[in-house]
Amino acid sequence: MNLVIISTAAGLGIFHTAIGVDHYIPFVAMSKANKWSFFKTMLIVLICGIGHVLSSVILGLVGIFIGSQISFLTGIEDVRGNLATWLLIAFGLIYMLWGIRNAIKNKPHRHILSDGKEVWHDHHEHKHNNNHSEESEHHHHHEKKSGVSRSFWPLFILLVLGPCEPLIPLIMYPAAESSGIFSTVAVALVFSVCTITTMLLCTAIVLKGVNMIPMNKLERYSHALAGFAVLMCGVAIMLFGI
Repeated sequence: MNLVIISTAAGLGIFHTAIGVDHYIPFVAMSKANKWSFFKTMLIVLICGIGHVLSSVILGLVGIFIGSQISFLTGIEDVRGNLATWLLIAFGLIYMLWGIRNAIKNKPHRHILSDGKEVWHDHHEHKHNNNHSEESEHHHHHEKKSGVSRSFWPLFILLVLGPCEPLIPLIMYPAAESSGIFSTVAVALVFSVCTITTMLLCTAIVLKGVNMIPMNKLERYSHALAGFAVLMCGVAIMLFGI
């Protein structure tokens, strides 16, 4: 097998992921906003990463098998890329607006105690303190589940739609022409492993860094900030092609 193609696959897998902020920033943003554990965040990144690379690998293998022109496949990838970018922008904008609405709805309010002391509570705390029943526990459990679904599925769909741009023209087709189908599968696997590993590492590093920033005063706006971060990722991709 051509060592140059394997090295290229590994290098491109790492590089295209590291500069592509949409591979990790949205996960960090949603993790912080929804208070996912580190393990849950990494698991979601892993699942989305597999979906991301698998969609391009399958497209490339089918194209090679049926003898499609490389220009046809790259054209499909371009369409997928544009669609994913617009959906990323739309998701970020909608999530940001929902987060702003949520922050306004949960605006802290003042209580005067019998001794005249002022105490501030937000809507969530007030609700929690006044509902210690089984019904309240069910509500919080449902809210937690819906929070994961609300954030996970859009991210998964966006990553599956988003193409691995260099994979088909720069790795799979050259491998197929020089070494055959088994080499093509092998270099696609190397590219995929490097891409997913870099996604996990970048997410972990950025998440650890963000966790060091005190955000107590901004917690009410966490969903709005997460939506803004996702929106900016989409805008950056559109403007700079990163």
